[in-house]
Amino acid sequence: MPAPKTPEPKTPAPAKPEGRKPWKKKTPVEVVLEQADKLKAEIAEMEEEIKAKKRQLGKFEEAKKLFEGM
Repeated sequence: MPAPKTPEPKTPAPAKPEGRKPWKKKTPVEVVLEQADKLKAEIAEMEEEIKAKKRQLGKFEEAKKLFEGM
C-alpha cells in the first residue's frame, strides 16, 4: 500500500518584485537611439581590445628582432 502524500506548505509569493522596474513602452525612435548607443559602446570596447593587441604585437616584434640578431 503506498504511503499517503503530505501536502507541502505553500510559501506566499512576494507582492512586488524588487529587482525589476515597471515596463514602459518605447517609441521606435527610442529603440533606434538605444541600439545606436549600444553599438557605440561595443565599438569603443573593441577599439580598446585592438589597441591592447597592437601593443602586444609590438612587443613580440621587438622580441623577434632580438632573436634574429643572435
